[in-house]
Amino acid sequence: MSNTSPIAQRPAPSAATPPRGVTGNILTSDAAGAAKTETAPFGHALVRAGEKDPRIVGLTADLGKYTDIHVFADKFPTRFFQMGMAEQSLIGAACGLARTGLVPFATTYCVFATRRAYDFIAIGAALGRANVKIIAGLPGLTTGYGGTHQGIEDLALMRSIPGLTVIDPCDATETAQATAAIAQHDGPVYMRLLRGVVPVTLEADYKFEIGKARLLVDGADVAFISTGLMTTRALEAARALAATGVKAAVLHVSTLKPFDRTAVAALLARVPRIVTAENHFITGGLASAVADLAVDERLPIRLKRVGIPDVFCESGSLPYLAERYGLTAAHLATAAQEVLR
Repeated sequence: MSNTSPIAQRPAPSAATPPRGVTGNILTSDAAGAAKTETAPFGHALVRAGEKDPRIVGLTADLGKYTDIHVFADKFPTRFFQMGMAEQSLIGAACGLARTGLVPFATTYCVFATRRAYDFIAIGAALGRANVKIIAGLPGLTTGYGGTHQGIEDLALMRSIPGLTVIDPCDATETAQATAAIAQHDGPVYMRLLRGVVPVTLEADYKFEIGKARLLVDGADVAFISTGLMTTRALEAARALAATGVKAAVLHVSTLKPFDRTAVAALLARVPRIVTAENHFITGGLASAVADLAVDERLPIRLKRVGIPDVFCESGSLPYLAERYGLTAAHLATAAQEVLR
């Protein structure tokens, strides 16, 4: 294990260089067309947190450039550990560092963290109550590299682990705020990462809080309950529906666990026509959490789930994949119209 920045060890890859294990040059940014963007919001937020708290250290599994933690490595080379292609060692070492009183942020792709190192997260981090922050890149269809690299089941896996906080930020603003919040949070956290050039969607006065959902738009006809980047599309769908006279609420649930049952139940009780929206399987993630709550509280709702169906997704550009699997704002608007019938 080296505590030297990977950038000092070898030349940094170019922006066009594909991640390890893949070839070609398929679009991996979801920022196309965004009015405002920020670059590497997680990396810069982690640097700010590290300046305030010397206990914060960074680790990665050969993916510093592709998880934006290279920004932290440049600033704090002696507080950064390059673990190589060994995700189990990455999580295990992070748990060990946490036992010494440090606050480790460990980055890799979500497929590698959750598929290859699940037991280390469940036992070392969660059961052991290690103060570890697992930052998971390429969630869902934020990459076009197919089933080996698209983390489409990670929320279901991570939600099933007792004591693990699970977060799916919407945009650059929330990614930065969530990074600061989990740095101060005592306990293991799994956070999906929007990396590289990231859109800015939320208003400047938005405030992230672990475990709290935010009603971004109110409406009485239909409600979108969304998480992650799908909130941006839900807001777009709500604007399109408003032009037709349909008033749609948008509740952004950035923390999947602990789930904000109070906010979601209050919305279900007054707006029973619901569309859930997630960049994930339609089972095991946000839709399942909403459905479970409705059953528990005996709330009579009509629910339409928008997400990835029970398939491994194709390779392709992000616009193609969003259209192919029904994750666009237009699909959300159509789902809302269907649930209103």
